[in-house]
Amino acid sequence: MRKNIKTTEAIFPMPVLMVATYNEDGSVDVMNAAWGMMIDRDIIALNLTETHKTVKNIKNRGAFTVSIADANHVKEADYFGLVSGNNTEDKFKNSNLTTVKSEYVDAPIINEFKVCMECEFIEYQNGEYGAGVIGKIVNVSAIESVIDNDNVNIEKLEAIAFDPYTKGYYKVSNRVGNAFSDGLDIKNKR
Repeated sequence: MRKNIKTTEAIFPMPVLMVATYNEDGSVDVMNAAWGMMIDRDIIALNLTETHKTVKNIKNRGAFTVSIADANHVKEADYFGLVSGNNTEDKFKNSNLTTVKSEYVDAPIINEFKVCMECEFIEYQNGEYGAGVIGKIVNVSAIESVIDNDNVNIEKLEAIAFDPYTKGYYKVSNRVGNAFSDGLDIKNKR
């Protein structure tokens, strides 16, 4: 038996992405964004409104980074979603995290987050159903401790996902199958 529920934010899991930019004065700004996705192999879309300080910075600098939040930094990730850079001076400094400037784009890499996509700003879409910020990923870097055979090991990454049903964060782990092969026995029966 199915029951109708009141939420429309029903896609789970939603990524917990840390979008980082430089402010006009060179200080670091970071926001928590759950509305992000890949729209091509090297193109990312972030559904962000122009009211965000981060969007203003992206347009100004032409660049941003996107890090995947992890279980060890839930408090910091949540803080970046609770506090607006429009209202809080030194928002990033309050987190006690550290950064290094990207070698590829004019944006900061947060050292403590294990995977970071370095992006050039392509455009901002603001139609009725526009995707917001569109960026080209020009480099991806990862902390060596999460890399196995030149690939990120998801269990070592301990990425977190946002659950819009309960407003909770959950660790993404435990491989349950193999993409592009587990369904072959069904496909081959046809």
